[in-house]
Amino acid sequence: MEELRACGLAPHYVAHDSALFYENASGVPFTAAYIQAKGDPIADLYEDIAAEEKARATYQWLIDMTDDVDLQDSLKFLREREIIHSLRFREAVEILKGEQGQKRVF
Repeated sequence: MEELRACGLAPHYVAHDSALFYENASGVPFTAAYIQAKGDPIADLYEDIAAEEKARATYQWLIDMTDDVDLQDSLKFLREREIIHSLRFREAVEILKGEQGQKRVF
């Protein structure tokens, strides 16, 4: 309990015990209103690409804020993973563009 208090997590423990409770860095709880979906695969993939690029930028800013080499290495791994996700989504967009106009169900 002392460690939770020292880390500023006592209010979270009181409200949620050890359960995950999704919130942003400002403490605003997650809501499904954040999910952008149109039902169009290409439009939805562009939303996914934007999310990956925002995450990549955030990891870079975190890297820039620390001089802890081990933490930087972990953040660089996560940043690179976002780049790969973005590339895969971009590839999927190109595949779907080539399939436009064909009678297919996705």
